[in-house]
Amino acid sequence: QVQLVESGGGLVQAGGSLRLSCAASGRTFSMYAMGWFRQAPGKEREFVATISRNGGRTDYADSVKGRFAISRDNAKNTVYLQMNSLKPEDTAVYYCARSSYATRESPDYDFWGRGTQVTVSS
Repeated sequence: QVQLVESGGGLVQAGGSLRLSCAASGRTFSMYAMGWFRQAPGKEREFVATISRNGGRTDYADSVKGRFAISRDNAKNTVYLQMNSLKPEDTAVYYCARSSYATRESPDYDFWGRGTQVTVSS
């Protein structure tokens, strides 16, 4: 059973930065693509970013492109989300998840973390 544990969330002022981490258990981390999603209160969960197994391919939601960067360290079984120029509308619970390939579609992800809260104040 794979476990994904997010960390790094918190309260930040608009324009600030945060780096989220997602640590995965097990020995198969490098065999899977990883993604970040978020869910704001009263809204559906939405795609944020995804990265391929070796990190060679990334994809971002238009709303975060140019501000967020996804990366991974397969030696540490960890995927990161660097978030810069944060806006109040980025406030949400952020989840990492595992998939067989880099995709925007949440049904294609089989394991999910419990999430970490990000709050951006104006």
